[in-house]
Amino acid sequence: MIDIAREVALKALYKIDKEEAYSNIALDETIKENRHKLDDRDIGFISELVYGVTSWKLTIDEIVKMYSNIRLKKISPWILNILRLGIYQTVFLDKVPKSAAVNESVNLAKRYGHKSSSNFVNAILRKVEKKDFETFFEIEDPIERISKTTSMPVWIIQELLKENPIEKVEEICKASNIKPKVSIRVNGLKTTKQELQKKLEENDIPFLEGNLEDFLILEKTKNIESLDLFKNGYFTIQDEGAGLIAKVADPKSNEMVLDACSSPGGKTTYMAELMGNKGKIVAWDLHPHRVKLVEKNAKRLGITIIETKCENASIYKEEYKEKFDKILLDVPCLGIGVLKRKPDIKWKRKPEDIEEITEIQQKILETCSKYLKPQGELIYATCSIFSEENDKIIEKFLKNHKDFEYGIMNIQNPMIPTQKLQKIQLYQGKENDGFFMCKLRKK
Repeated sequence: MIDIAREVALKALYKIDKEEAYSNIALDETIKENRHKLDDRDIGFISELVYGVTSWKLTIDEIVKMYSNIRLKKISPWILNILRLGIYQTVFLDKVPKSAAVNESVNLAKRYGHKSSSNFVNAILRKVEKKDFETFFEIEDPIERISKTTSMPVWIIQELLKENPIEKVEEICKASNIKPKVSIRVNGLKTTKQELQKKLEENDIPFLEGNLEDFLILEKTKNIESLDLFKNGYFTIQDEGAGLIAKVADPKSNEMVLDACSSPGGKTTYMAELMGNKGKIVAWDLHPHRVKLVEKNAKRLGITIIETKCENASIYKEEYKEKFDKILLDVPCLGIGVLKRKPDIKWKRKPEDIEEITEIQQKILETCSKYLKPQGELIYATCSIFSEENDKIIEKFLKNHKDFEYGIMNIQNPMIPTQKLQKIQLYQGKENDGFFMCKLRKK
């Protein structure tokens, strides 16, 4: 008898591995397909397995190499992911007995492999011990040691070392594997923070105060989107770093605002709430299905001032020249600051992607800056921690545009030690994601 939770986790991992699906989408789809067979405990375990294996894939594969006489590329994708599941449970999960991890993996191998596959899986997993992971800490070369003890590709470590000492880089890499907290943003158009706190207590959902005034940190997050409180638009699930970017934009009632890379609409809708649903926000995205996500979020939250449109933010259109008081450019980026939420990014990105993405970022900034009114403000933001995508983009822009200068950001947030800044680079840590933001003002 195969354990359904482990089988669902295996199917999700296969989608991520071979179909190059995003981890959150693959997980949601696979759970939805099997929802009738699962309870809340199963869903929690499946999420733990999928995100855990995806986060620790490099390290786990190094352990496979210790005991397999077959090269990884020659192992069937199903069997390799079964091995990864078994090793993750044995090495990283204290509550799962090794016998259960081995036996359930063997059962999966019987269904998803050839006749000899179950023997292969059994032979390897019986040899694996927690101490196998500990041997990586004895590696002398610091880059190799950090890579294998934090499951981080070497090229990312080398890129971070251009701007940071080795101790800082190791700290950043360690933080990328910490399970992220789930924060929610109170929708001030429909309720107050006090009222929402009361309703969460009534639903037996524990919470903590967030770092931002409109935010709460949830301690129990199973099926949060199935709550009527969510469906009726009383709150939005949003990371505080993303919320901080919208706050820094500081949109006012009755202003004309452009969010040029808006989907799925978290920052767009927060700006609308901060504006009291008065004024106008023009929200763009390249793809129709992503524009619909913004519309769906706005409708759920009771927001009426967002006008969505399919637009390419890198292509100039004369009709928008000097039209906006505020512009938010949360540009496409490599996303290295949010690995704890999207661990598959580590395996999808390559060093050559930096040049390609920075060209897009520079083009969007160059184009959209023309849409800002004199004395207007533009926020440039990424969820990346590479200087090529952040500081260097801004420095190049300011060098070529003397009509722009740094604007001052008034920050009231414990994560940011200084309260008045021109730009912020926050690396991922225990409590936060990594991101960059900068305010530019048109003279």
